[in-house]
Amino acid sequence: MDVRTSFATQGYAQARNAAAPRPEASGSEQSAFSKAASSFADTLRNGEETAKSAMVGDADPHSLVQALAQTELAVETAVTLRNKVVEAYQEILRMPV
Repeated sequence: MDVRTSFATQGYAQARNAAAPRPEASGSEQSAFSKAASSFADTLRNGEETAKSAMVGDADPHSLVQALAQTELAVETAVTLRNKVVEAYQEILRMPV
């Protein structure tokens, strides 16, 4: 057996193990996305409930303005993220095959 072949085989085995998918890594990414989506929904729900209570007269104007500002920031962030994803998709479509 050639020594170079042995080294190549060992290198291949090490690279294959390093490139193997790890299920816990993809699970943590999904949970991070899930947490972000849940936080976004909670922010919108909080803003809506504060606006409803302000209409009835139960909430002070300061808390209403604060809740609306947080809701506006959350929506702007979601729209910016969506635009970046669409841009990336369009850039992939423009790539020559």
